[in-house]
Amino acid sequence: MTATMTHQPTEISVRPVGRYHLDLDVARLTPAERVARGKAARAAVPRESHEVFMLPSDRADPLSLLQEQDLTRVPDLVPVRYGRMMVSPFTYFRGAALPMASDLATTPVTGIAVQACGDAHLSNFGVYGSAERRLVFDANDFDETLPGPWEWDVKRLAASLEVAARGNGFSRKERRDIVMNAMGQYRQAMRQFAGMTNLDVWYAHADIEQLRAQFATALSQRQRKVIDKGMTKARTRDSLQEVGKLTRMVDGEPRIISDPPVLVPVEELLKTEMDRKDIEVFMTGLIAGYRRTLQTDRRYLLDQYQFCDMARKVVGVGSVGTRCWIVLMLGRDESDPLFLQVKEAEASVLSRYVGASQYKNQGQRVVAGQRLMQASSDIFLGWQHVDDTPDGQPRDFYVRQLRDWKFSLDVEVMVPAGMRMYAGLCGWTLARAHACSGDRIAIAAYLGGSDAFDRAIAEFAVTYADQNERDHQSLVDAVASGRITAQQGV
Repeated sequence: MTATMTHQPTEISVRPVGRYHLDLDVARLTPAERVARGKAARAAVPRESHEVFMLPSDRADPLSLLQEQDLTRVPDLVPVRYGRMMVSPFTYFRGAALPMASDLATTPVTGIAVQACGDAHLSNFGVYGSAERRLVFDANDFDETLPGPWEWDVKRLAASLEVAARGNGFSRKERRDIVMNAMGQYRQAMRQFAGMTNLDVWYAHADIEQLRAQFATALSQRQRKVIDKGMTKARTRDSLQEVGKLTRMVDGEPRIISDPPVLVPVEELLKTEMDRKDIEVFMTGLIAGYRRTLQTDRRYLLDQYQFCDMARKVVGVGSVGTRCWIVLMLGRDESDPLFLQVKEAEASVLSRYVGASQYKNQGQRVVAGQRLMQASSDIFLGWQHVDDTPDGQPRDFYVRQLRDWKFSLDVEVMVPAGMRMYAGLCGWTLARAHACSGDRIAIAAYLGGSDAFDRAIAEFAVTYADQNERDHQSLVDAVASGRITAQQGV
C-alpha cells in the first residue's frame, strides 16, 4: 500500500438515503454559494468517511436479491444468467448491480444529486460512433440510470477496477495505482469542469483519435497497435456486418439464424401462438409507437426501412433473462440493413433506495438518462410501451441500434499500464457525465485539491472487492447445493 490513513475506521452516522431529484435551482446560486455548499458537505461528510464499508447486521442476502429479479425474467434464461455470473468474481460483480446498490445505501453520501449511471463498472464504458461519425469513448449502458448520489457511481467504478485487476493477477500496489488514477482523473476533471461554462461542459467529449494523438508519446508501440486495431475494428461493426454474421438467405430474403439459447428466431418461440403475419403486425405496431419518440428527421430516416425479421437475443451478464429482441429492417434492398435492438426496461436497481423515476415508462427513463449522460447518443435511441406483447404482459422497452461502431476493450487481457490508462479515461468520462447533470462546482469543492477522497475510495474498493469474492463464492456454493440452477458455457 502506497499510502495509509491516519485514522481508524469507525462506525459512522450514515445519512438516510431519500428521494433524489436533479437540482434545477442550482443556476440561481452564485459560484461562491455553490463552493460553500460543497465545503459544507465536506464538513458534514468527511472525505475520509468514504473509506468505510461495514456490513450491517441486517444486510440483505445478495442471492435473495438476485432471485427477486428472476421473478420477472424469462424462466429458461435465468440459469444462463447464473452460469455467466459464476465464471469469476468479476462476472459476478457485473451481474450484481442490485446487491451493490443495497450495500451502497448503507454508505455515506453528501446528498448532492447527479444523473447516476447506476451500473458504472469498467466494462460499461467503451467506444461507439457519434452522430457525426467520430469514434468517441463514453459510458454505454444505462439500464439502471436514475437521479442519485454521485458517490455510488464512483464507488462502483472503483470496486470494479479492483475486482478486475485481481482477476488479472495484478499486485496490490498495481491495483491501488489503477484505482487511484481513476479517482484522481475523476476529481481533477470535475475541478476543471467546475471552471468551465455550461456549454463547454456539454460539448466536452472523449474523441478517440484526439486521445490517440494526445497520449502517443506515453503509449508503447504495442499499445498503439492495440488501439489502432480496435479503432479499425470498431468502424466495421455496423448493421451490414451483423447481417453477415446473424442471418442466412431464405426464399431470397435474409432470416436471422438460430443459435439457442443465445439467439432464437421469433418463430421458434411462438410457433403455437403467432403466425408470421401476426409477428409482423406486432412489430410494425411497436416500431410505429417508438418512432414518435424520435426527432422528426430521424423518423423520416426510419420510415425508409421495412420490417424483415426478429429474434430473441441474450446480452450481457446482468441483463440476461430480460426480454431483448433484435429486429432486422431493410432499406432499399438487402445491402441496406438496419439492425435495431429492442430491450426490456424495468425499474432501476437504485429506485428502492433513491425513489421511483419521474417517468412512468422505464424505457423513457433509460433514454432520458442516456441522453443526459452521454456526449452523443445513438440517432435511433427511443422508447415504447407495449400492452400486447408476445407473452401477453405489458412491458416497457427502449430501442437503439444493435451495432453502431461499438467496441469494448477486453478487460481480462489488459496489462497494469493499460488498465491504469483505461481507468483514468473512465474516471474522466464519469466526471463529465456527472458534471452535465449535477452541481459540478459543489462536487469539485467537496473533492478538493488533495488526494484524500481518492485514497478513501481506494480503501473502499479493496474492502468491497473482498466482500464481492465472498458473495461470488456464496453463489458457487448455492449452485453446488441445488439452491440455484446454473447453465454454464453459454
